[in-house]
Amino acid sequence: MIPLQPARLEFAPDGTPFATVDGKARPVAPDGPPQAGHVFLAGNGLPERWRGRDRFVILATGFGAGLAFLAAWRAWRDDPQRCRRLHFVSVEAHPFTAADLALAQHAWPEFAELAGELQRAWPPLTPGMHRIFLAGGAVILTLVFGEATTALRAVDASVDAFFLDGFPPETPPQPCSPELCRALSRLAAPGATLAAESLDAPGCDALAAAEFDLETRPGLAGRGTMLAGRFRSRRPDRHRPPAERRAVVIGAGVAGCTAAAALARAGWQVEVVERAATPATGASCNLAGVLRPLPSADDNRLSRLTRAGYLATRALLQSLPDARWSPCGVLHLGREPVHEATQRRVVDRLQLPAEVLQFVEPDAASRLLGRPVDIGGWWFPGGGWVNPASVCRAALASDPARIVARFNVAVDRLERTETGWRLLDADGGQIATAPVVVMASGAAAPGFAQFAWLPQKSARGQVSHLPADASPALPLVVCRHGYAMPEIDGRRLIGATLQSGDPDPAPRVDDHRENLARLRLSLPGYVPDVDPATLEGRVGFRPMSPDRLPLVGPVPDPAAAPANARLPALPRQPGLWCVQGFGARGIVWSALMADLLVSRLEGDPLPLETDLVDAIDPGRFLLKSRGRPQDDDGFDDRT
Repeated sequence: MIPLQPARLEFAPDGTPFATVDGKARPVAPDGPPQAGHVFLAGNGLPERWRGRDRFVILATGFGAGLAFLAAWRAWRDDPQRCRRLHFVSVEAHPFTAADLALAQHAWPEFAELAGELQRAWPPLTPGMHRIFLAGGAVILTLVFGEATTALRAVDASVDAFFLDGFPPETPPQPCSPELCRALSRLAAPGATLAAESLDAPGCDALAAAEFDLETRPGLAGRGTMLAGRFRSRRPDRHRPPAERRAVVIGAGVAGCTAAAALARAGWQVEVVERAATPATGASCNLAGVLRPLPSADDNRLSRLTRAGYLATRALLQSLPDARWSPCGVLHLGREPVHEATQRRVVDRLQLPAEVLQFVEPDAASRLLGRPVDIGGWWFPGGGWVNPASVCRAALASDPARIVARFNVAVDRLERTETGWRLLDADGGQIATAPVVVMASGAAAPGFAQFAWLPQKSARGQVSHLPADASPALPLVVCRHGYAMPEIDGRRLIGATLQSGDPDPAPRVDDHRENLARLRLSLPGYVPDVDPATLEGRVGFRPMSPDRLPLVGPVPDPAAAPANARLPALPRQPGLWCVQGFGARGIVWSALMADLLVSRLEGDPLPLETDLVDAIDPGRFLLKSRGRPQDDDGFDDRT
């Protein structure tokens, strides 16, 4: 991973703002909103082209201070014939910090309301994709932080209009490279258009070679000419929206409830069926779970997924007022000096923003914890604990007009029909029908014929509830050999055990004893003598895949899969999807995986890089060459 280098906002003596990187400066939107409207909106035939559409997708080859995005958003907001949802995808190698972004946007008071909403949602400057839902979820901004040519290879979208801007911070702008133009061609929807303020001859030649017909048009008064173009290929669009937005979600744990909320936000009618009497009774039954990413020196797939999931979950929690959680911070101490040194190297190598990850020395760790420790470790200032049941309830209540939850309903099997799927009970009675079924009940999934082939196992985890007055107060979540949390409802959660293939649902004294031992090893002297037989606790069964990555995507048909098939060519069972296999990371992954599920169903731009989408596709286990288990830091959250 190449660490991000943010642009710095500076001002010339006459007050002109500049973005500087490595001493090179480029003016920030020198002609302001009129130029953005003339070049990018009018140059792409907007707002006329999005009218009457279900979805319209714009991609900008730079974000800068966000002027082009704000101009498009305002034009969409003010258009009574606007499309139902507006997607704006933007790559940016050198994003502004939140403070510099706000200062730059202060120059455009006409955008103050929209800019304020964007600034409040601006993500930490970490590499990869960041999804921001604005205007109640009708405007979706997907930021891709990284160099444009490389970043665009990881984008999956069908783009209706391109804003060609955001070249490296040099004057004049550099031409479009052939590689960049081929990436634009790959992403172009039928009839896609483009616009640019200016482009030199090599850039025009590269776009023409990538199947764009170009023309020059008059620029804004006194600005010469601009460039407009149209994609001439007539290839079919692979990202068509669904004909009917209606789904049944099986399972009301955190995976199923967040999936239902995401579907409803996209305009779907959703029925959630759950065999238990309330939500969050299975793997999501714990009083609280740990929210934090999982760094690694090589920034492997597991690390990238947990970082993206962590940020997505924080954004979701901030939008659910009834969700119980605390961003108290998570301190992950080194197990011993060698591990502590590894943690230090990881932080030095990744160079993530301090708001996401820091390394703290023993004295700083002691101050954070409020008690002496003799070792340092990772500090996640924005991490904390989350109550999964409250998230489930808040997600189900987020759109009562579109989400119906049915409890004490046990689905026995699924039956394919001409128009979708029938859900049947043990007596063969029909429970529900829908064109789309989403399996989010990981522990129960192997009992269904369509999922029996998946190599998913169930792992038993037990947490112990330590009375809060049995130990000193904790201001944060601490992890080492296990974890301990601040007081929640008079109890302190400690844990956790993990046994694969153990079906025992009852808490065991031996497991309480193990959790106490982990805590004493993590924080010597913290817990006085406690009889494990007096403790209460909870047992949950977490579905896990062999490579420890989730299972999210359309479900393949293993009987029809040819030998040596590639992932895109695998035959799928129409309308059957899964969101499961979260293991001990349900809280971390649920929001991101729900977004991915909906984006794939809708044909929208995806919120994850394509290699990560493939890495969690359930079809990966039908391929001849399967991914090896991901390495991590040796600690399992087990929440």
